[in-house]
Amino acid sequence: MSPLLRVQGRFGQRALLLTTAAVPLTGWAVHATVLLKQLARADKDPLTGLLRRNAYTARARRLLARRSDLAVVMVDADHFKAVNDTMGHPAGDAVLAAFGARLTAWAGPRASVGRLGGDEFAVVVQVTAAHLEQRLAQLVRMLHAPVVLEDGRTVDVAASVGAASTGVLATRDLAVLQRAADAALYDGKHSGRAHLATPAHTTLPTVNGRRAGRPGTAVWGRAA
Repeated sequence: MSPLLRVQGRFGQRALLLTTAAVPLTGWAVHATVLLKQLARADKDPLTGLLRRNAYTARARRLLARRSDLAVVMVDADHFKAVNDTMGHPAGDAVLAAFGARLTAWAGPRASVGRLGGDEFAVVVQVTAAHLEQRLAQLVRMLHAPVVLEDGRTVDVAASVGAASTGVLATRDLAVLQRAADAALYDGKHSGRAHLATPAHTTLPTVNGRRAGRPGTAVWGRAA
């Protein structure tokens, strides 16, 4: 065999060895990528694309621990049951998906935006106190824009919004901020504008961590 062929043979063997060794690594890399995608999907609500409650909570707490000038914003769709009852559940799903897209666009990529359940959403976003009211007014306008369905029908929508600022309430406790924002929301329910929480909202009675009297809690032994 010529010296040139012997050299080519050695390089070919080395290339084969390297390729063989890389196959398991490539397999693991593909498996890890698939696994990460599955975990990401598990963290997100399939209808709206927003974070599920646990993923939202974890990200929200990280934001509160690391950043200042934050606000917790609670959002409820108004008259959502009527949409399902009169226009059908696909229309209701389209409204929820639209709300998810609008909240994501409003909050930006660095926020924590979650669907807590049903037609209830929560956002933790960085915004200065000086700009909070302006930003919330923008959000209300976005959420009140009609939703156009695939069949061309238009759904008139609205939402109630309450917000709690870390600066105003002097706390970064997510549970406290959410309860206060939730209470502010219900103070201004169906008003067409966002309501800001005050320190007084943190002292309102709660049941199982929610504002007393809110749907899903009990008031004096009766269903709220």
